[in-house]
Amino acid sequence: MKSEKNIISVTRPALPPLEEFIPYLEKIWKSHQLTNSGPFHQELEKSLAEYLDVKHICLFSSGTLALIIALQALRISGEVITTPFSFVATTHALYWNGIKPVFVDIEPMFMNINAEMIESAITPQTTAIMPVHIYGNPCDIEKIQKVADIYGLKVIYDACHAFGVKLDGKGICNFGNLSVLSFHATKVFTTFEGGAIVCHDDKTKKYIDFLKNFGFADETTVVVPGINAKMNEIQSAFGLLQLQYFEEFIKRRKDITQIYREYLCDVDGMHILSDIESVRHNYAYFPILIDRKKFGLTRDELYELLKMNNIYCRRYFYPLISQFYPYRNLPSSSPKNLPIAEDIAKKVLCLPIYPDLGLDSVASICDQIINFKKRG
Repeated sequence: MKSEKNIISVTRPALPPLEEFIPYLEKIWKSHQLTNSGPFHQELEKSLAEYLDVKHICLFSSGTLALIIALQALRISGEVITTPFSFVATTHALYWNGIKPVFVDIEPMFMNINAEMIESAITPQTTAIMPVHIYGNPCDIEKIQKVADIYGLKVIYDACHAFGVKLDGKGICNFGNLSVLSFHATKVFTTFEGGAIVCHDDKTKKYIDFLKNFGFADETTVVVPGINAKMNEIQSAFGLLQLQYFEEFIKRRKDITQIYREYLCDVDGMHILSDIESVRHNYAYFPILIDRKKFGLTRDELYELLKMNNIYCRRYFYPLISQFYPYRNLPSSSPKNLPIAEDIAKKVLCLPIYPDLGLDSVASICDQIINFKKRG
């Protein structure tokens, strides 16, 4: 039986000192306000807006609900162009809004939606584009916005991987009509569960706040058919404490990334993504691509060997969303339409990375990968 102490997971939430969280809980216990836009909720919205250098943050109980509400807020319908290479919640949010996803292939360098292919996927039913900043690497924002402007389309960015990322010194969530963040336990910034919508004007902020709270404008007035998607006070308090440690957590992730790159940069048959010069990265993931012929093993063979040695990686993102049952029969889901995404989904492996992962453990993971290659 495997010891939990010896298992290295692909990620693990970074937790601040418990004794520092207790005073927040004591304030909540004293106030008896657990939810409904309490003081910690309001403070976290303000603090995150300042940290991310954005106009408005609307907090949610999950990133998935934030995605669903973002589409509602812009009254998106018909068809939305998106990527098949993401976590399935991206497309589920479309499904729950009765929207047809139209998949476009990805570009091979950073695995984001191929902005050059978006225009050819537009039909009279297209109302929006929903790209994903995969692994926190920004999409081709300029090209995407140009296409959107020509065709009168909205742009909603799934920025769930991109908390704290900046492009040319500007927060990544300042682009598009809306951006959606996830604060799930696996993310670089977490509130246990949680998420947010970033918007750029007061009117949209107000409307989103109606939508996430049953549509109530006041005690006796409901203005829209909203749902309950509010972040509670305990999540909000935890987020405030997390934010104090975020820069430290990112530094540790960067240190881990540098060790991986140092050890694995010359491994034949393994491709490692590089940093983008104009981007302030958050080092949320460390993906590698395995070329079977050069490496000597398939991605899945390496995955299983590492797992046998208590190193649990993840194949983010395999299978493609387009191959899941609800979406596989869509015309845009054909593998012929998505050759790059199909190829990368069979090669990609995300190695463990989280702030508490010791650098000696990172070096050990690298040594094992190199040894597996030699034996392969």
